[in-house]
Amino acid sequence: MNNEKKNIFQQPLWVALFALSAATAWGWAYPLIKLGFEEFAITASMTAEKMLFAGVRFTLAGVLVLCIARGAKINFALKSRSSYWYVLLFALMNTTLHYAFFYVGLSHSGGARAAILNSFGVFLLVLFACMFFKSDKLTARKIIGCIVGFAGILILNIGGADSGRFTLQGDGMIILNTFCAAIAGLMTRGLGKRVDVFVGTGYSLAVGGIMLVAPALLMGATIPQITAWGVVILLLLVGISTMGFMLYNKLLTCNPVGKVAIYNSLIPIVGAITSSLCLDEPFYWKYIIAALLATGGIYIINRGK
Repeated sequence: MNNEKKNIFQQPLWVALFALSAATAWGWAYPLIKLGFEEFAITASMTAEKMLFAGVRFTLAGVLVLCIARGAKINFALKSRSSYWYVLLFALMNTTLHYAFFYVGLSHSGGARAAILNSFGVFLLVLFACMFFKSDKLTARKIIGCIVGFAGILILNIGGADSGRFTLQGDGMIILNTFCAAIAGLMTRGLGKRVDVFVGTGYSLAVGGIMLVAPALLMGATIPQITAWGVVILLLLVGISTMGFMLYNKLLTCNPVGKVAIYNSLIPIVGAITSSLCLDEPFYWKYIIAALLATGGIYIINRGK
């Protein structure tokens, strides 16, 4: 018990700082990805090129995580043969499918809108955790919190065409992305039992990235243009993935899922604000209401008795 208290990833202050850092970084990814599309001249119709862009990002991030793990002299060994299949499945859900849907959806949706819609995954993760983990029990407070949060998602679809309506290529892909993220969140607990979570995170990013690059190349994908600013954006995204997933996955293995998921309420707020500032996107009044409801729902789920 004393050892657990000494674990920095279980101390409330550090849990808050690490989770807030990961959430803030991921919020910045929305405008950076769209800026990256512009710099590399990747248009909305270039599905293979989007996969290549995403694949290069996560392959580099995975290699960086593994280098950090090697430098820290962390054990790379997996505990059984079946662990290899688990890591492969985790890579598929956490990186390949997750970000294939995300990149396609984001290119057909505004950054602010996608950021808020992506908070749907927080509530999915909370509900799934109640189904699979004894440490996360379904309570009336959690049900009310999910209802409030879902109301925020519905607010996004109020208004005419000028304020943004539901589209399968945009919103539909973002929702599929949230399902993959929620499932991967659940699988993180199992990952930590089969291999060191930092090493497993590196494997999942690198292998998942390769599984994005390979089909993209087979589809004839190339980067239309390369600029110095585009490379900087790519490196920033690599850094976001490296820091975000290392911190978040470790926190999920050390704490109740709901306790960590609350901090993801910051992602849609950061994503909406940064998208409006960096991309000159219009900031609709309903984004504010949706963000407040989403954040309020997560607060209700996680507040103390």
